[in-house]
Amino acid sequence: MTQCKNCQSEVTQQYCPNCGQPASLKRIDGHYIVHEIEHLLHFEKGLLYTIRELVKNPGQTVRRFISEDRSRLVKPVMFIIITSLIYTLVNHYFHLEDGYVNYETSVPNTTGQIFKWIQDHYGYSNMLMGLFIALWVKFFFRKSAYNFYEILILLCFVMGVGMLIFALFALLEQLTHTKLMQVASIIGFVYIAWAIGQFFGKARAINFVKAFAAYILGMITFSLAAILLGTFIDMLK
Repeated sequence: MTQCKNCQSEVTQQYCPNCGQPASLKRIDGHYIVHEIEHLLHFEKGLLYTIRELVKNPGQTVRRFISEDRSRLVKPVMFIIITSLIYTLVNHYFHLEDGYVNYETSVPNTTGQIFKWIQDHYGYSNMLMGLFIALWVKFFFRKSAYNFYEILILLCFVMGVGMLIFALFALLEQLTHTKLMQVASIIGFVYIAWAIGQFFGKARAINFVKAFAAYILGMITFSLAAILLGTFIDMLK
């Protein structure tokens, strides 16, 4: 008989009967690392499975995650971090943002520096933009039962897929030597608006219109917030 190191309960078998913590942890070695990578990429319960389901039926997949089963998909925050990392790595080597994100100013100021950071770190600034989009989604779908945080979960998933779309088209552009980033922008935009609308009910066409408006207004509000922040800092200086 031993004592659980997590909850201090008595343990007589391999796992704690109170919290499920293993009685003894296996040593971290090469086999452990390989197992963790396989678990992350497993097609039935991991990153590839999550991507497949979000591409096939994003609305139903996220609704099921929120209300029924949270064991099969990669956790939403981890998912957007992983997809942002993939996007950032692809952009680092291929400079894909030069094809559809560009901000230049003739007068050096804080606003210009902020937008330069957004351009250079679009994968991570996309996560900040999601907060503004979530506010507009909540406004347009305020009669729904989903709260602000559940909408953030939705955006973590769909915006993560959006970044994967950009990364995929960047690779295709390099292979085909054809300008494809504008096409990627359209496809990514349509996917996100479609996924948000489907989440709130694909039977109603108005949902897709409201999702489209929420996404556009979220981007505009994010840009205005960056401008106001830069202006305010310059005024303080």
